[in-house]
Amino acid sequence: MFKLQLPTDPTWVKNVVESNIEEILTDHAYCEQKAATNAITLIIQNPNISELVQEMAELAKEEMDHFKRVHDLILKRGFTLGLERKDNYVNELIKFLKRGGGEAKRTESMVDRLLLAAMIEARSCERFKVLSEYVEDQELSEFYHELMISEATHYTMFIGLARKYGEGIDVEKRWQEWLDYEGKVIKSYGKAETIHG
Repeated sequence: MFKLQLPTDPTWVKNVVESNIEEILTDHAYCEQKAATNAITLIIQNPNISELVQEMAELAKEEMDHFKRVHDLILKRGFTLGLERKDNYVNELIKFLKRGGGEAKRTESMVDRLLLAAMIEARSCERFKVLSEYVEDQELSEFYHELMISEATHYTMFIGLARKYGEGIDVEKRWQEWLDYEGKVIKSYGKAETIHG
């Protein structure tokens, strides 16, 4: 799926997730909030690209709707949201971002942020697929199947924007570099009760 190099082992659901649903839901809620924040950041950084601004405004609304829906599940089950969890996986991906000042590097930096977002959405989609197929809780299975579809459209949107606005950049080559890097990073994950953990 999405050319990800290492699929999630389904035993993650049985051995880790199902023993701590509260933790996975709390982590998931914060993942949605961070996705909304990232969309807003992309607007702030690229106000001159109207299509991107429109897409990110819609995405921020959708991600906050997902946050609310996860929070509703948390409350329904008698849990509370709790404090924000660190996302070590995403923090490791951020280290691979190309950075740099000046106009010449601006497009390259924007494309890389779009590809970072696509990478996170691709892995989230893959995790939601595994959750939907292997979690015994029927309500969660249906919920994660629905969100899997949503994450796939987000991935497609981010890749599409990178290709459209990445003038002078070999987006396909850079995407393969992201896939290769993520393939190394994800080897350390899949053992914790977090969406990317």
